[in-house]
Amino acid sequence: MTAVEVVQLLVSASHRLAGRPADGPAPGPSDERVPRVEVRSGLGLVGGRYFARPAHRNASVTIMAAESLPLDIAPGADLRHTRRNMLLRGVDVDALVGATIALDSGSGPVLFAVNRPARPCAWMDVTVGPGAQRALRGRGGVRCTPLSDGVIELGPATFRVVAGRDATG
Repeated sequence: MTAVEVVQLLVSASHRLAGRPADGPAPGPSDERVPRVEVRSGLGLVGGRYFARPAHRNASVTIMAAESLPLDIAPGADLRHTRRNMLLRGVDVDALVGATIALDSGSGPVLFAVNRPARPCAWMDVTVGPGAQRALRGRGGVRCTPLSDGVIELGPATFRVVAGRDATG
């Protein structure tokens, strides 16, 4: 088990980065970060834009490493800019594609299948800053399917690879 920190959580009810980046993000709340999220197996984050959407079930939750944020480009960059759901400090999530992971912030472990990379798009140069798309290549986080129900909250947590890449059992 690895000690990590759940730095930020974001649940967005709408897709704000649609269309051409030059037109800017769609209107929405200025801050969609939350102190806790409810996770539902096979469905995603309660209240999230991809919750229970068949086309997004294998990518309904996105997790990113805080260490991957391009702070040299945008010192204040966070989940409001990258549009990922969970920001964790202390684990290289980008290296875990194909693994099953467990994240426990105190309410019991929540399992996720890490399916594929969350590749940065041209929007990153608009929402984070010029050069962010290139800086985030290979470090944009991962797209996951929740395999169990549970709650994730901000603060200290434990992280474990359950199956797949370097499983710890």
